[in-house]
Amino acid sequence: MIHRRAFVLSAAAVTLASRFARANTSRLSLSGSQEQGGLVVVKAEPGAKASVDGKSVLVSPEGLFAFGFAYNRVDNAAIHVDFADGTSEKRDVTPVIRHYEVQSITGLPQKFVTPAPEELQRIKTEHARLALARQTDMPQSWFSEPFDWPFPGIISGVYGSQRILNGTPMAPHLGVDIAAPAGTPIHAPAGARVAIAAPWFLEGNFTMLDHGHGVFTEYLHQSEFRVKEGDAVARGQVIGLVGQTGRATGPHSHWGMNWFQLKLDPSLYTRTPAPPKS
Repeated sequence: MIHRRAFVLSAAAVTLASRFARANTSRLSLSGSQEQGGLVVVKAEPGAKASVDGKSVLVSPEGLFAFGFAYNRVDNAAIHVDFADGTSEKRDVTPVIRHYEVQSITGLPQKFVTPAPEELQRIKTEHARLALARQTDMPQSWFSEPFDWPFPGIISGVYGSQRILNGTPMAPHLGVDIAAPAGTPIHAPAGARVAIAAPWFLEGNFTMLDHGHGVFTEYLHQSEFRVKEGDAVARGQVIGLVGQTGRATGPHSHWGMNWFQLKLDPSLYTRTPAPPKS
């Protein structure tokens, strides 16, 4: 009888330990960057459904989804995933705090710093179109692998820096500027569909690529386009040439990344070496 009781207690302990282990083993894996401005890619399981901060997000058939941290976010992101077997998992992800630079730029044509009323209306119309395009939630998962830097050059502007243009404080610079000789080919950092390719006022010749699930990359100030809206492009394909169109003081391209309307830092999600900084 003593031996049987010991066996029952032992079996119960094993069962509790097994349940505890299952409860503490995450079925989610996170990649990308958890820094402010970072894109986070989550791998769940096929058939899963997910939400971030209480809002449903698209999950690919293989269980992938994404979300981003704003440049100044300090509170946790709440992930909730319901699995196909009826179980669920919650995860709070804490953003890593960053410290940003201040950058002063002079020599810009004043019309790009304080645009005239008719130019302000043009900017408003173009940015309304941009906001609408960024609502697209394509099912393709081209975003799932880290990006390649789009072209070689010198990093002349970093994400998050406070911009002072011709002495006027402006909004933070939420992208990466890469300076290179005019005509340098710009390559797609991953597979995508061309969402926008148009000449705009501030952005100059502007291209936006849709990598699926609300993940977009943008290329500003190009001298020429090499793709048109609606084109499917492969990783490494030339999409345009470096230039100095729009609000620019020299040949370069501003490389931006978004998760829907949220502006992120593309330099945090790359697999190839970064260019040197100026």
